[in-house]
Amino acid sequence: MTRLRQLFAAAVKSLLRGKSLVQAFLAFWISPTSLKGQRFKPGREDGTTRTIEDFLKEVEELMMGSTESAKLEQFALLLKAQFREGLMLDPECMLPSYNYQLPLGHERGQYLALDVGGSTLRVALVELQSRAARGSERNIIRMQSFKISPTVKALVGNDFFDWMAARVLETVDGEGQNRNPGSPLLMGLAWSFPLEQTSLRGGRLRNMGKGFLAAEGLLGQDLGDIIKSACKRKGLHIELAAIVNDSTAALLSEAYINEATRFSLILGTGVNIAAHLPIPTITREKYGIRPDGWFEQASHVVVNTELGMFGKGILPITRWDRLLNAQHPRPDFQPLEHLVSGYYLGEMCRYVLIEAISTTGIFGGVLPPSLAKPYTLETHIISMIECDTSPSLSTALRVFTAAHPCTVPPTTSDIAALRTIASFVSRRSAAIVASSVFSLWQLKSETEQEYVHALSGAGSPTSFITAAENELKLPTTVVAYTGSVIENYPAYLTNCQQYIDQLVTAAGGVPGQIDLVPAKESSLIGAAVALACMEGENK
Repeated sequence: MTRLRQLFAAAVKSLLRGKSLVQAFLAFWISPTSLKGQRFKPGREDGTTRTIEDFLKEVEELMMGSTESAKLEQFALLLKAQFREGLMLDPECMLPSYNYQLPLGHERGQYLALDVGGSTLRVALVELQSRAARGSERNIIRMQSFKISPTVKALVGNDFFDWMAARVLETVDGEGQNRNPGSPLLMGLAWSFPLEQTSLRGGRLRNMGKGFLAAEGLLGQDLGDIIKSACKRKGLHIELAAIVNDSTAALLSEAYINEATRFSLILGTGVNIAAHLPIPTITREKYGIRPDGWFEQASHVVVNTELGMFGKGILPITRWDRLLNAQHPRPDFQPLEHLVSGYYLGEMCRYVLIEAISTTGIFGGVLPPSLAKPYTLETHIISMIECDTSPSLSTALRVFTAAHPCTVPPTTSDIAALRTIASFVSRRSAAIVASSVFSLWQLKSETEQEYVHALSGAGSPTSFITAAENELKLPTTVVAYTGSVIENYPAYLTNCQQYIDQLVTAAGGVPGQIDLVPAKESSLIGAAVALACMEGENK
């Protein structure tokens, strides 16, 4: 009764803070103070015993049941319907970029590219030599990386952009490209922060988040003008001529060397997909204000799907997913991302492990104290544990105990159980990501057919009709991928491709019709390619 009274009191307090009843009770049951150092008595609440084998079998059923062919096909169908709805109505997803021209592959030249992320600024001179230069089509001929420390993040307004301009100067000084006032050096920017983009080369600065103070006093001002002025103060004659986000950059980067590239997949801390779709697929209102003549030139556009925001009501949710969502500061905002991205895979394993310890008695029935706090079981730890396929699991044991010291040292079987849990979580993630790629591939095919039909009866430009027809003739569609999870998590890429092939085959296609291809250094190269495409349009 004491425990029940404590639960009720805590729930009431949570309700007063605005939480729902379910969130309040879940929050109490998994709060750090209720778990820290606690020894769990193995078994269920009804007093019956439970083996770890029984528990893992249930985890497998709940996690992997959704990856069966028929269920994946149904999920993909429902997801495609959500994508269509997002294209028509939602102002926060399916966002058309200003990039309507994919590279032709013969663009050449040297370009200055910047990649501004949450922890690193990279400045590079990128050389494009055309697809004909087999093996050296695109090269980073000079690059420097600069850590964005907490001190740099605390720079207010122009002070941050002056710091950034100084780093650009360090990289390009001595190249003979920065001192001619009559011919500014064009620069492409991969910007990983919110921006109200108003053209290919400009956009209104918004709060950056992630601890940055750079937007203070500059909100609403044009980012291109801000950077140009900062560079001018450092003696650099530079003009920001193209801005892209990371998903668009990855697509453009790979499209430069592989003409079949129509999608990009970002899968690291977060998840996103960019897609090359027909212009009419998106309602005209979502395009906002475009430069004069933009729609007369554009048959297709690169779309930032904001993939993580989809999936509400159709995802294969387990009780552990509900726990994670209830504890999240923005529940239901990015439901798909919660199930697939690197920020959450380790946390999902933590929830399952807590229940395993409390109901089966593994780890001696004691939760390692550090795991009582949310997001302490990091994805790179479970990745290293999955990497260890040795019978002794010695590396996995060492990695886990170094990160999470235990009063009761874990056994090989304990770590084996955690490794099994991690494999279910990561494979479910790969299946959901594969379904997302497949759904968008199908959506593109359908919308291209609709576009051809609409154009044929509207007296449309021949170039538009040809472009749409050529899209339908692609024998293979390339998806450029980048990100720590898909690049480094053991077997993730293989699993994802296998699930894609499975879906394609079920739809009447052939394995390999959708091909996942790595996009190395895509932010920098993609920014340079965006510049090259812009120059090509202006010639």
